Amino acid sequence: MSSSRFEAFLGLSIELTAFSRFDLLGTGLAERYLATLDKVVGGEITDALLAAFIALPPPEDVARIQAVRTTILGHELLGDVTRALIKLWYSGTWFELPSAWTERFGRRAADATFVVSPDAYIEGLLWKAIGAHPAGAKAPGFGSWAFPPKIPALPDLDSKT
Repeated sequence: MSSSRFEAFLGLSIELTAFSRFDLLGTGLAERYLATLDKVVGGEITDALLAAFIALPPPEDVARIQAVRTTILGHELLGDVTRALIKLWYSGTWFELPSAWTERFGRRAADATFVVSPDAYIEGLLWKAIGAHPAGAKAPGFGSWAFPPKIPALPDLDSKT
């Protein structure tokens, strides 16, 4: 796996999840998620997604968020793949692509709903996003259920739209 390809995937994932490089690398799953994307949709579609990300306006450009919405999330081929990638990061599960996508672009042999690994469930970003712990793993300690979860503040996205 080329390091520039991995770096592009990591940059895309940071953009899509709103989590930091540190957080994503801390899951220990970034390389596995790129491999999952390649396995499910193929290297050609993965490369098209990475190329669309690299072609976005610079991060400081106010047009960037709109470009993500239109050129990636709104793209006929890339949109559903991108949403599946976001769900993969948050839940550790690859969700089968919608039937409309497979009818248009063809069924992929590996495209089925599956949990990537036991670690993927435990390291899903949703737990950090909601200030909770995965059931059956990473126990927070006795009696911790008596306190409300600590939900981190969201970044100020309105200033960029």
